[in-house]
Amino acid sequence: MRIAVMAAGAVGGYFGGRMAAAGHDVSFIARGAHLDALRKNGLTVESTLGNLHLTTIKATPDPGEVGAVDVVLFAVKLWDTETAAEAARPLVGPQTRVITLQNGVDSVERIAPILGADQVAGGLAYIATVIAAPGVISHTSPFAKMMCGRIDGRPDMQLAAFAAAAQQAGIDITLSEAIDRERWQKFVFLVALSGATGATRMPLGPILDDADTRAFFRSLMEEVVAVAQAKGVALPQNFIEERMKFADTAPPGMKASLLHDLERGNRLEIDWLAGKVVALGRKLGVPTPANAAVYAVLKPHRMGRA
Repeated sequence: MRIAVMAAGAVGGYFGGRMAAAGHDVSFIARGAHLDALRKNGLTVESTLGNLHLTTIKATPDPGEVGAVDVVLFAVKLWDTETAAEAARPLVGPQTRVITLQNGVDSVERIAPILGADQVAGGLAYIATVIAAPGVISHTSPFAKMMCGRIDGRPDMQLAAFAAAAQQAGIDITLSEAIDRERWQKFVFLVALSGATGATRMPLGPILDDADTRAFFRSLMEEVVAVAQAKGVALPQNFIEERMKFADTAPPGMKASLLHDLERGNRLEIDWLAGKVVALGRKLGVPTPANAAVYAVLKPHRMGRA
């Protein structure tokens, strides 16, 4: 398959690297020092699931050099969504599928008006990765799971073909008929993880070990569930308990990407995480005091250090 990774950051670089290693024609859209390193040294993935080093890859800052592809893995930071979607137009043809692998809960709605409702599909990535150095992706979680599907739940031959190819490449991928519910389920945990680790500047383990911060972590999830229910999203009744069990089995050193960005002085996605929960809560009449506290604490840092 012809695949474009927009852009070749921690998430896109990992999954794009796995597809390239399996022999697919993958183009990585990148810029700056990361692009220079990809062109000079190739892509290195240091992973708990097996390392790889692709010595020669296709890397460019210009989607126009690539042209229309079968699949675009759309994995830019949330503040770049509309700008990147406009830049990605040359990658998208009538049969292209753009799979969103972003954080947040509204990527499809933001991208579809630009790239086409038929072309844009929902997607999720359950993975802990960072750019350890230009051209080097560090994958630290014992899991690396992808999900994709149409928001309307309709079957899609192009998505099915990609899922089959990804499975053959050794990627843990699920083709979902309920991707809207799935993205809210991820959003619940991600908001809590990013909010708790970002506000405390601590990894997940110590947060869960303390009764007060554990209760705070749970409150963050409960508020997102309440917002989802107010929007008519049906989540399992025992969902919070299941997510708490999942958190207890996660690596104690686990951090949200937001905390990695905070530590590095980078821009934060907080407006589309806790900030989004607060905004939806106000609109729907749902109290969100825990997320409001997180948003207030982290808002001064959201543009990063100058």
